[in-house]
Amino acid sequence: MTRRNSLLGNIRLKVSRPVSACLRCRTAKVKVRERRRCDMSSPRPITNTKQCDGKLPACTACEKANRQQDCSLATEANKEGRERNYVAALEARKEQLERHLAYAQSRKASIAQRETEDPASIMPSTDANGRKTSLDTIREAMLQKASRKRENSDVNTLVSEFGYMSINAAAGGLDATDSSSDDMTFAKLVLAVASNDPLPTPTTSRWPAEPTARTLVEKYLDNIYPLYPILPDDSINALLTKIYEQPDTDVQGSERWVFWMVLAIASAAQSRSSADDYYTNAVQFVSRAMAYADRALAIGTKTQLPALFLLTQYSMLDPAHFDSWHLMGFTCRVLVDLGFHQDIVRPHPAELDVRRRTFYSIYALDRAISMVYARPFSFPDRAISVGLPKPQPRESDYLFKLRRLQSEWYQALVQSGNEPMPDAEDYIWTKCQEMRNWALSLPQDLRPNIREMLDLDIHYSYVYCLAPLPRAPSITLYAKALIFEHTISFITSIYAIVHDARRPQAFYTFHDALRVYFMGAQLVVVLREAQDELLSGQQIPPPLIAPWQPAIPLPLPPPAEGVDQTLRSLEALGKVEEILKTWGLRWVYAQELLQAYEMMSKDVMDALTARNESLAVSHEQNSFAGNQDQDQFPGNHDQDSFPDNQEHNSFAGAEMLSQGQ
Repeated sequence: MTRRNSLLGNIRLKVSRPVSACLRCRTAKVKVRERRRCDMSSPRPITNTKQCDGKLPACTACEKANRQQDCSLATEANKEGRERNYVAALEARKEQLERHLAYAQSRKASIAQRETEDPASIMPSTDANGRKTSLDTIREAMLQKASRKRENSDVNTLVSEFGYMSINAAAGGLDATDSSSDDMTFAKLVLAVASNDPLPTPTTSRWPAEPTARTLVEKYLDNIYPLYPILPDDSINALLTKIYEQPDTDVQGSERWVFWMVLAIASAAQSRSSADDYYTNAVQFVSRAMAYADRALAIGTKTQLPALFLLTQYSMLDPAHFDSWHLMGFTCRVLVDLGFHQDIVRPHPAELDVRRRTFYSIYALDRAISMVYARPFSFPDRAISVGLPKPQPRESDYLFKLRRLQSEWYQALVQSGNEPMPDAEDYIWTKCQEMRNWALSLPQDLRPNIREMLDLDIHYSYVYCLAPLPRAPSITLYAKALIFEHTISFITSIYAIVHDARRPQAFYTFHDALRVYFMGAQLVVVLREAQDELLSGQQIPPPLIAPWQPAIPLPLPPPAEGVDQTLRSLEALGKVEEILKTWGLRWVYAQELLQAYEMMSKDVMDALTARNESLAVSHEQNSFAGNQDQDQFPGNHDQDSFPDNQEHNSFAGAEMLSQGQ
């Protein structure tokens, strides 16, 4: 039996009280209350206060009064939405949810099996000439978008119905925080839907050594917390003090969850292989946290959102055990249910800032995850009315603003249908210019590792916005040149990050492997479609914009003198393979991306290799001809006598570059 089925099996629903009384008993009880208010000094005992027992077809009180035909239980029991048998209603809903969950799980298992058995199933579709046509086919082939939409629809229906049941049933006696193995809780449902491989049993029940814990907390506070400050300020350090310096103090279950999850995230973020100690320790830390899941994720508690968010962050580092997409969906549903997407009226300033930081941390992660999977956001921007929190830490302020910019054009170009947008080009240039202004506003004294991560994000955003999208399916040669430059800049930068173990890193996850695949695919596409124009080294003019249009095309860097663009492209394509190969040691899914990328890029790399060899042969012929001229005229060394001397030097520089000198 799988872990999910075991969590959902033998569920016991508990009822603490009858649902409601029949109409006659309710009327009698109202009369008793009126008598109490009117005659508080009456010495006589008041009778007829016994609660209606809800027996069908008529309650005991109506039977004793010989009023069975007037008992409303018999006449109203079968009306839709007014079921009188509380246990039967909950059991029917439970069976319905189990059917939904079983169907969603079977669909997910079948999709995973197809992708595993046939790696070519995620290959992009091609035309008769083997050429890639658009971004839509890349995204559809890579992620099996249509299949996952159907799966997500089923799971979303399940989550919605469970939310309805949990809120209403809790009021009627369903204990949402009871950790008994037979009871259904919100935490059990979350883990049943979002878990992949089962976690191992913890090997110890003791706290980790204090130096180890403080080192991991410091890593989290330096590299991850500045981007997603969902926890209150100094709460983690206060928790460390409570655990290690005040051992007699009781540590609550929700606090233990936060402690173990922070250690797990910090440890997994430093892992470079699924076999190293960082990853092994991270899995142990998460296993320890699971013992407190019911209390940390309890419905309606203050800890529910931060606890879900931390689990989602960890899932991005460990896709083998958790599904980040489903966890993000749960988190956003709770966010909206609790009303965090709207500013509350006249709150305490500190409370308002905590709410806003919580909202935008989840908002930023939801936008990033949805974009990398090419899926709709969990909630649209039009439903949001939340001001930005205080810029503290300020790194998060810049990230939140970028996510708002990304969210606007993503909804307009991807989520608003497939009809081409009028003036799409002007709209795209306007949005790119807004993102460029954001990039220019970044201060130079930001933490280097986080500044580096934000720079990568802006390259990714430019390419995503400029590439063919549902409402802007065609792009200009100038846009292709921009994609060419920004993909190479992105690949070069992240290659250095991945292969430099001493380099301080921010929060890089499995989703960055998906971004690398996406950027590599875009580079392949533009090289297929405009190879000669992009590699000629000639400046490509920007498109003409009408004087009354505010849009300004992004500036294109001038071609560098002495740089062989063919060799530069080959190196970038090769670096994508190296990055995915390195990350394949850490995430098995990156190995699948590598296989798909190698098949996709093979024809382009072969063409570039042939082009590079042809240029090398042409250069050798020119060099040989030049040497013959010098032998024929040994006394003439005036550079003015060689009008092609500058071109000759350029070829020589390209040859040195091709030989790695």
